[in-house]
Amino acid sequence: MIRKIVYLIEFQTVKYTNNFKANYDKILEILTSITKKEQFLRQNRKPKLKDIELIAMNLTAEYMSIDSECQLFRVLPPTLKKLIERSVYNRRKRKLFFAIEIIRKELSKRFNEFENYFVVDSMPLEVTKLSRSSRSKICKESFYSAPNKGYCASQKMHYYGYKIHAVCSVEGVFKSFDLSKVAVHDIHYLKDIKNQFNDCVILGDKGYLSVDYQLDLFESKSIKLEIPMRKNQHNYKKQAYIFRKKRKRIETLFSQLCDQFMIRRNYAKSFVGFKTRILSKLTALTVIQYINKFVFNRNINNLKISIV
Repeated sequence: MIRKIVYLIEFQTVKYTNNFKANYDKILEILTSITKKEQFLRQNRKPKLKDIELIAMNLTAEYMSIDSECQLFRVLPPTLKKLIERSVYNRRKRKLFFAIEIIRKELSKRFNEFENYFVVDSMPLEVTKLSRSSRSKICKESFYSAPNKGYCASQKMHYYGYKIHAVCSVEGVFKSFDLSKVAVHDIHYLKDIKNQFNDCVILGDKGYLSVDYQLDLFESKSIKLEIPMRKNQHNYKKQAYIFRKKRKRIETLFSQLCDQFMIRRNYAKSFVGFKTRILSKLTALTVIQYINKFVFNRNINNLKISIV
């Protein structure tokens, strides 16, 4: 009986390793078609594992919901495992933050080049439990990037961590994102939107309701900010159904990030590691959407589906 159980475990491990290799090869193929650059970091000695291959390995792990580096190196094929050590992988991955962001933006551009309608929203990201926040040292290496306590009205909870602010197209592709302290109000993210968008319509919830900001965005960048009015407002008018329906797209994306990509589970100890994890999950999601649309010609938001 014990021998049979051991055999089944070994069989599942081999099967998982083979699946990883197949998914890795597919994602690497997409990345090399997006950028011809293989090395992004300047190194005296040429590494065995190229930067683009390391990024592909990282995105494959996120797609397959492998959220632990320890588990990742258990299922890595021997051909990849012998090319890099776990500690080196971790350091290089954090240094490649800028390269992952370049790839994400290039992928997003393929979808959103002629898009005129976008959706903005935010989501809480807990770093550690509230009861441990006073003695926690996670992400506290500098004051400006340190997490803090706050309240999420939509989920009716107090938490300790950050907020992710994001803008996606109505099709469901992330165009832009940023991390902020919990205490920063959603409306302040509109200042970043002002520098990144123009001549478009942006849908948001009531957290972004501000006549002054709406007027400033429209006059400076021709951005029409569509926000549902509160019922006690003067000249109340119900928002069009199509806008209310399309605004839910970003909420669905956030749910997928929490479910498949486990964005709310944190193993990082530094802010650089934390933001790299978040960016990797968003980029992995965008890569799968790209494969769905441009390789298989299917619904881009079917993320729990084979890519090989």
